[in-house]
Amino acid sequence: MDSAFRSNLFDIAQDASQAATAHNDSENYTVKSISIDKLPDKLLLNIAGYLHLSELGKFAQVCKKWRLIAYDSRLWTRVSLRPEYSGLHVYSPEVLQALIGIRFGSTLRYIEIPSDLITAPVLHELSNKSPGLRYMTLDFSNAMQLHDFNDLNAFPCNLRSLCICLSEVIFLEGFMRRIYSCLSSLEVLHLIGTFELSSESEEDIYEVINISKIKAHTPNLKVVNLYGITFLDDSHIDLLASNCIHIETLALNFCLRVKGASFKNLIQRCKKLKCLLLHHAGVEDEHMTCVPWETSSIHELDLTSTELSAQCLESILLRMPGFTYLALGYCEFFNDKILEKLMEKGKLHRLQALDVSHTHALSENAIYQLVQTHGANLKGLMIAGKPKLTENFWLNAIPYLRNI
Repeated sequence: MDSAFRSNLFDIAQDASQAATAHNDSENYTVKSISIDKLPDKLLLNIAGYLHLSELGKFAQVCKKWRLIAYDSRLWTRVSLRPEYSGLHVYSPEVLQALIGIRFGSTLRYIEIPSDLITAPVLHELSNKSPGLRYMTLDFSNAMQLHDFNDLNAFPCNLRSLCICLSEVIFLEGFMRRIYSCLSSLEVLHLIGTFELSSESEEDIYEVINISKIKAHTPNLKVVNLYGITFLDDSHIDLLASNCIHIETLALNFCLRVKGASFKNLIQRCKKLKCLLLHHAGVEDEHMTCVPWETSSIHELDLTSTELSAQCLESILLRMPGFTYLALGYCEFFNDKILEKLMEKGKLHRLQALDVSHTHALSENAIYQLVQTHGANLKGLMIAGKPKLTENFWLNAIPYLRNI
């Protein structure tokens, strides 16, 4: 037991008890102090709920009563087992199996698992003991070799959201074909690629997961996030659009092979699409201008760090129905003329968040006119990378930004 932790904890409790003793000289009465030991279990449970899971280990060392509270499964509804992201460090799959049975149980709703703990017995245990599991992250990004999944015949089948962190070189089809039949309930899918780790040479790129088979087994997807996947191109977007017609949000950030050739089909098939995120995607003018944006329902758009021309930006933005979120950071061709036309045509009436960071063709006067006209509706505004904005600009602009 950590004696220093225990000593400090009881010192604090003693100070709190002394502070709770109220003495009134004129009335000559004393209110008895309340010891921390007298707090009801329900209140202690609520207090423990604010602790990080790694702190519950120290909490459990104080006394038997606190140990029982720390091990209450209601405190273990959200569990991350990825130490590099402030998660718990579990030494072996066998230990995790035991924890699922005795600690997490049926109350578990969210879990993140690194590759060394992703085994058939662990997934069997989650399937059997945690029917309430809705959100799962499987992190294969650091995997050098997969476990044997030939015996995998059970997988959580009530998931609402699944996040898979891909490896550069580990093919996941052997694992995925065991779980395809359990993915029909998915509404949210995150596939996190290796954009930051990959090299530029073509021969180093492998299609480590089969998008075609995923789309065939996930007809109810509403949110699809395909982040930094080096092999992803327009053919994969066409596949998604052919079966996942309920998609409302599609994020293709850092997918350099996506040029926009598939977007016409995407808009025609996915009528519910409201949010399209293309941060640093490889979209090109010729494909983007051919898309019937006027027929879409998109009102959240991110074109940050794309290389679209001024003519293309004008064509796209003015044909869309209007925006609640618009990100154009690092778009060097976004200028005053385009912004003025957007305001004239009423495309920004519902705008709540705007990013025009590092847009060097956009003048201070144009930004001020925007703030003056639509600032009252804005809840977020990014205008970094504009050192010429003066103190006088902010003194005049801030009164219009009442909701930020």
